[in-house]
Amino acid sequence: MSTSSPARQQPEPKYWHLKTVLAQALDTEFSVGQTLPNERDLAARFGVARATLRQALDQLELEGRLQRRRGVGTTVAPPRVGVDVSPGRHAGPAADGGAWEAVDCAGSAPAAAVARDLGLPAGRPVRTVHRVLMAEGQPVATEQLYVSPGLVSAPGAAQEQGPGPERARAVLDRLRTVPWDGQDRAVELGSAGAEDARLLDRLPGSPVLIVTTRYTAAGRTAAVAVATYRADTCRLTFGDRKALTLTAG
Repeated sequence: MSTSSPARQQPEPKYWHLKTVLAQALDTEFSVGQTLPNERDLAARFGVARATLRQALDQLELEGRLQRRRGVGTTVAPPRVGVDVSPGRHAGPAADGGAWEAVDCAGSAPAAAVARDLGLPAGRPVRTVHRVLMAEGQPVATEQLYVSPGLVSAPGAAQEQGPGPERARAVLDRLRTVPWDGQDRAVELGSAGAEDARLLDRLPGSPVLIVTTRYTAAGRTAAVAVATYRADTCRLTFGDRKALTLTAG
């Protein structure tokens, strides 16, 4: 006598069924950029509790079907932007083809995990380059690039005394002269903190993709880039297939 597994015996969650119904409505009743009715009206239309509706909307946002913006509400999302993060395109932390826009360079203490990767004690400030990735005039990712002390010449050069973008570009220019050995990359799903949410025009807690890249030189990790991508907007590609070209805004 065969028995069903516990997973098969579980009924489909109510919010999951609602998500399917909402997805069909997005395809037939709404266009890209159109604002959805408020939660109260949507819950009344589909005969569900607002908590169930929020779960369904959260899932659709995670899948890139919806976007939530401050002062705008919930809108139908355009197709995701392809972002090429393959190693061939990023041989070093500054070899990005100009897609990233330099914002600032300052000293800041990285998270404990990044400090360990760099072989530094927790809380020690390092030179940190901040960049933003733009697509179609909108910010789709932000990055903190942590540079090991001594990797490039000591700060104080004339180029590092100007405005933030100039300081950042001066450091990136010197990083291009470093003979990099290799890199490894990890991708995980996360939620936007207050600062990332502000920079990416998202709500705090919105889903994001966090890409951490460790660059090695002279046999050790010498730079770590922590990039936060909008999960509702970006589709990361890792192969040789060319992704949609991104340009700085």
